[in-house]
Amino acid sequence: MKVGLFFGTFNPIHVGHLTIANHIVEHSDLDQVWFVVTPQSPFKQKSSLLDNYQRLEMVYLATKDYTTLKPSSIEFGLKQPNYTIDTLVYLEEKYPQHDFALIMGEDNLKSFHKWKNYELILENYSIYVYPRLSKRIVPEQFKAHPKIINISAPIMELSSTFIRQEIKAGRNIRPMLPDEVWKYLDEMSFYK
Repeated sequence: MKVGLFFGTFNPIHVGHLTIANHIVEHSDLDQVWFVVTPQSPFKQKSSLLDNYQRLEMVYLATKDYTTLKPSSIEFGLKQPNYTIDTLVYLEEKYPQHDFALIMGEDNLKSFHKWKNYELILENYSIYVYPRLSKRIVPEQFKAHPKIINISAPIMELSSTFIRQEIKAGRNIRPMLPDEVWKYLDEMSFYK
């Protein structure tokens, strides 16, 4: 099985995340997309970042009705700070029957050369890139790389930061979230 890994804090997960992940799994050779919830770094205390398991619960609620989209807490048990290459190596050992790939926004390619062992990642894993509203300044080395697969997904500029700000301001953001996630946030009074 070919699995795309969509990393993020998902603080909170929103319809933009789901739209991109679903589009990629429907328009590529990926069988599933795993939402890898990034744990809170012990070195960075961020008051707006919910607990790891609260964010994982939201990802579970958002994906439970999709057979191809799955939540993952795989990084919760890994040494912190954690790097993508370490997660990939761990997943290869834990799930040798799967073929893993990365999913990232086009804007992340600008700094990809700064990632730990980025050459090793490119050598061993495909990277599915979805478009973003950016200046499209992609480093030359990544423009025609055989491991980088550009997916013409819908451009989603909805952000978790924007959603948190709107909740704090008391505005209705219900259409931006999966129903179950909105209910959970509302019941728990998160981000208010």
